[in-house]
Amino acid sequence: MSKPSSNSNKNIRIAIIGTGFGGLGLAIRLKQAGFNQFTLFEKAGDVGGVWRDNTYPGAACDVPSHLYSFSFEQELGWKNRYGTSQEIHQYLRHCADKYKIRPHVQFNTEIASADFNAEQGLWQIQSTTGEKFEAEFLIAAVGQLNRPAYPKIKGIEHFKGKAFHSARWEHDYDLNHKRVAVIGTGASAIQFVPEIAKEVAHLDVYQRSAPYVIPKPDRIYSPLTRKAFQKLPILQSLDRMYQYSYNESVLKGFTITLNEIPLVEYMFQRHIRKEIKDPHFRHQLMPDYPIGCKRILISNYWYESLIRPNVEVINNDIEEITETGIVDKNGTLREVDAIIYGTGFAATDFMAPMQITGLKGTTLKEQWQDGAEAYLGLTVSGFPNFFMLYGPNTNLGHNSIVYMIESQVNYIIDAIQTHIQKNLLFTDLKADRQQNFNQEIQERMKSTMWSQGCNSWYQTAAGKNTNNWPGFTFEYRQRTRRFDLEHYVQVPVVSN
Repeated sequence: MSKPSSNSNKNIRIAIIGTGFGGLGLAIRLKQAGFNQFTLFEKAGDVGGVWRDNTYPGAACDVPSHLYSFSFEQELGWKNRYGTSQEIHQYLRHCADKYKIRPHVQFNTEIASADFNAEQGLWQIQSTTGEKFEAEFLIAAVGQLNRPAYPKIKGIEHFKGKAFHSARWEHDYDLNHKRVAVIGTGASAIQFVPEIAKEVAHLDVYQRSAPYVIPKPDRIYSPLTRKAFQKLPILQSLDRMYQYSYNESVLKGFTITLNEIPLVEYMFQRHIRKEIKDPHFRHQLMPDYPIGCKRILISNYWYESLIRPNVEVINNDIEEITETGIVDKNGTLREVDAIIYGTGFAATDFMAPMQITGLKGTTLKEQWQDGAEAYLGLTVSGFPNFFMLYGPNTNLGHNSIVYMIESQVNYIIDAIQTHIQKNLLFTDLKADRQQNFNQEIQERMKSTMWSQGCNSWYQTAAGKNTNNWPGFTFEYRQRTRRFDLEHYVQVPVVSN
């Protein structure tokens, strides 16, 4: 089978894996650009990605709703300044319906592998059930936070009670009057712990590393405010611009040379001193690493929930899990009915467990054995016509990832259109371009707070930061404004 020779967009087949912000945003823009031979593969039965999966009590976003949405589809009915997971999922479902994307989605289809055929310029794709597909372009929109990470604890499989990860919340299990243990104190835990602390009989919170938590400037929009946004959409656009500009300025706090972290440190200290009066307990909740080195969390209820009489914070490491509970390093057994893992995601294991095979039989897993890297977080040398959304080094510590995704979507669509215009079979990123780009990123990373000696989900076990973008988002948009063909090896279609 040869690649379609027509320059018509209609003949180009595009495979997209995932239906979160990345997959849906790309699909909508492809449709607007005149492409209709695209298919989204979704392992679940509905769109929404991380916002479909994370339904734990209190799940919400830490970026304001007006900014955490597509620029071309601004929701005018947000109930809160910060959207709940249910609201955001509903927003993504609305986008899929409004732009008629659902007919392009193949639900309940998990992709197991994809192999590039250089002779035909085709990606040969296979699902976990053995279904086979072909496409000229393959785009992974699986994100960085889709695979729950479970801690490596001795005896974890022996526990006889109920155990689940916060990203796979079991709503049928009644926590009321139960003895519960929560392992982890990250972004998810600080949202669901205050909710479940109200109903459980007793809650043990196992804290390996205390987080920096500052107040969340959230509020419910009044009916009058919501009506004003609906009648005058320009008000929401202006608020979006303000939120973007403010968040962009926050980046200065994450660089050593322009360090504004003392202001955030002051907010943290004021918040914890106001909520936690006992100096001994406050000391127990103090992080042991520089502020900004890990994700700074926002919550108005975290510390309040920890001083409840039915809650105990345990700083001792866990020795093992038994059939009935958890044993700490001091040998103390605390028996529980349920364990909830608030241990985050396998964020540095990009694309796993899929096997993506490029030129010369090389897999992404082999190429990334020292940590994932890509040019602009989008393309990888040796993997032609393959793109990623929210790929390596495109995560943010200061602004909205949706803005980054829209920048990536522009680049991908320009790349596909360039292929058609130039009658190319495929393009492959030049190895030196990828190497130079990643040397630049890792060098710039050294002058950020993320590289100041702490372990975080941004880093591999060896300490390489594979997740964050070290610059401003407007710099990233400028660098992705067009598909820079000169950085790619070009293979033309051979006419018969």
